[in-house]
Amino acid sequence: MFKIRSMKCAVCNENLKNILVLSFGILLLYTAYMGLQTLQSSLNKIEGLGVASLSVMYVSLSISSLLLPPLLIKRIGCKWTIVLSMFCFISYSLCNFYASWPTLIISSILVGLGGGPLWAGKSTYITIIGNKYAETSGKLAKDVVNQYFGIFFLICQTCRVWGNLISSLIFNLSHNSGGLDALNQTVCGAGDCPVEQSQSGNSTGSQPSKTILYTLLGSYTACGILAVLMIIFFLDKPHTEKQNRENQSKTSVCSNLLASFKQLRDKRQCLLIPLTMFSGFEQGFIASDFTKSYVTCILGLKYVGFVIICFGVTNSICAAVFGKLTQYTGRIPLFLLGAAINVGCIIGFLTWKPHIGNFAVFFIMSGLWGIADAVWQTLLSSLYGVLFEKNKEAAFANFSLWESLGFAIAFGYSSFLCVYVKLYILMCVVVIGILLYGTVEYIEHTQHRNLPNVAEEGPKENEAIPA
Repeated sequence: MFKIRSMKCAVCNENLKNILVLSFGILLLYTAYMGLQTLQSSLNKIEGLGVASLSVMYVSLSISSLLLPPLLIKRIGCKWTIVLSMFCFISYSLCNFYASWPTLIISSILVGLGGGPLWAGKSTYITIIGNKYAETSGKLAKDVVNQYFGIFFLICQTCRVWGNLISSLIFNLSHNSGGLDALNQTVCGAGDCPVEQSQSGNSTGSQPSKTILYTLLGSYTACGILAVLMIIFFLDKPHTEKQNRENQSKTSVCSNLLASFKQLRDKRQCLLIPLTMFSGFEQGFIASDFTKSYVTCILGLKYVGFVIICFGVTNSICAAVFGKLTQYTGRIPLFLLGAAINVGCIIGFLTWKPHIGNFAVFFIMSGLWGIADAVWQTLLSSLYGVLFEKNKEAAFANFSLWESLGFAIAFGYSSFLCVYVKLYILMCVVVIGILLYGTVEYIEHTQHRNLPNVAEEGPKENEAIPA
């Protein structure tokens, strides 16, 4: 008994250490990436360069998510897949030192190529060690995986806090970082349209100096380098990974590349596509349209970071809470909560007339959106791990594919559609997505309900009922 408990404690401590290393490593990487992503629509707004580069990035991410993760994870393992992908993200910070169409587009493609394997690699890693600990401790695998994803997103989602805190503090060192601009209030909020902006000739705040910008980009680049070093030296390989790779060593490259396509044969995967895409849509909205058409338009560029920090704080806290709470409430009530909050916020964005006088509303709306996003980031990721446990790599590749496609579409139409049109699109996608998710839960409930019936029929056929 003592040996069993000691083994459980050892596995638990080892897993906790690896979860923390993985979480803080990706936190550092995404501190730079998310900080730059949030600023693109306001910082590189000439000819829509910022959002165009983000759209290209997520198109590239869609392609890489479908093809690269199964191949890389099975060939070099989760750890080295994560390390290789991180180098692609560092290039994004470096290319922003000279932001132009060639540099940003090339770096965006590189980030997209690395993003799919990175996200699939970390999700597969968490699922593997979660299932391993569940076997050792006798707990339900889905509960352990949910809890591990909760810990990961508790730490990782604070990247929005630190990334935007860094940008806000650095921008406030300059007097030319964008202040209050009351002239733009007539075209801000849901009524902000690209045509009206070009006709009005108004700019949304002044640009920071080169010195301030280079200081910011240097800080972000340092974060990316530290992230890579942390993963290389401190993250362990999963014990089951080597065995899985040996068993799959005879698998052809073509079959690895086709694994993601075969995953679409599962009707549950197809039903989850709209909700997975909505995860990309809603993150694209908060990172691009909310920051540009609401925050920068009224308060100025230097307030973007502070408002998004509120999003990051609520997102991080709720990610941990929801990961633990699902053991008691189940995932259905929390998914409904996330959808309800998003719908409420969308209605609020449509009716709200932003101006300097309702300063607190910017933070309230950002915080509420962060609560809803925590549902999609934490529970949707763990749902894929639980439903498709036998095809984790292909499942998470599809997750990254459809989420990144949502990002690409959101950033792609950002420079062409009015904000209110984008909000109506969000409303439709979340409603359709949550309804189809309900169908998936019904299928799962039906399958699990039939399992006891099969077990009951066994003794009748064998006529060997124990006394």
